[in-house]
Amino acid sequence: MIDTHSIALTTIVKEFDLQVVHAATDFESVRITVEDISRPGIQLSGYFDHFDPVRLQVMGNVEMSYLARLAESQRAQILDRLFSYKFPALLITRNIAPGPLCVAMAQKHNVTLLRSSLPTSTITSAIIAYLKAELAPRVTRHGVLMEVYGEGVLLTGESGIGKSETAVELLKRGHRLIADDAVEIKKVSGSSLIGTAPELIRDYIELRGIGIVNVAKLFGMGAVKVENEINLVVNIVPWNTHEVYDRLGLEDQYTEILGVKIPMNTIPVTPGRNLAVILEVAAMNNRQRKFGYNPALEFIEQTNRHFEKSMGNR
Repeated sequence: MIDTHSIALTTIVKEFDLQVVHAATDFESVRITVEDISRPGIQLSGYFDHFDPVRLQVMGNVEMSYLARLAESQRAQILDRLFSYKFPALLITRNIAPGPLCVAMAQKHNVTLLRSSLPTSTITSAIIAYLKAELAPRVTRHGVLMEVYGEGVLLTGESGIGKSETAVELLKRGHRLIADDAVEIKKVSGSSLIGTAPELIRDYIELRGIGIVNVAKLFGMGAVKVENEINLVVNIVPWNTHEVYDRLGLEDQYTEILGVKIPMNTIPVTPGRNLAVILEVAAMNNRQRKFGYNPALEFIEQTNRHFEKSMGNR
């Protein structure tokens, strides 16, 4: 199973069109496991306390010009010690030539040496943003993820309860499918979750009695989306006459995924309930609540004012 919390160094090289000056013998197998990168500054003066060798190292004009001012013996000593930490790779920016001594030390310690023509700040910020997205904590949940009126709605519930059938009805009403059956969820910030479909089943939906349907080809490319933020979880449950369901919407329900609280609605189903319409209303209602409008509270306040007025007229 591929480790979803690491990314191959070769992928980064390809993504950012980096030049490989020297490829270590393990170049194809090196994986990046942290989203931070480092610019060895104080380490070039000989201070290696707290140096993190698991990070990708980046050197730009400042670091390279500093090394160029050192005596060759001193420069060799610093580079020898730096490369001895066996970090994933050293990236030199602004198309600066690494120099024969730097290449020699990379070869000696079997560390990959890369080069980019971009400015240091540009390539650094781009790689950090990329790593943050690719290395975000993630989990796979059973369910269906739809975009309904711009809201990412995650449908959950036991198998066979009608999630995929509801998704098809929503597709006919102009909404978009992100994932069916398995939803890959990643935490991109402290309060935001992004959902997508595994590559193997992307754009497909399973309907019992019909089989596998390619949504993009059947409904058009506008009916699918690669990923979307999850704004609302709707848990579909069988109707239970002994269960008390919230009829006013005064109680805020939440579910927690990867430590992030997401608003949740529990919707009981019985024959004849139009789930697609209910989900459209749930999505619009959730959107209103995000903008500070709560119809349930407004209804209660209006009711209280009515009774207070009635009591005052007695």
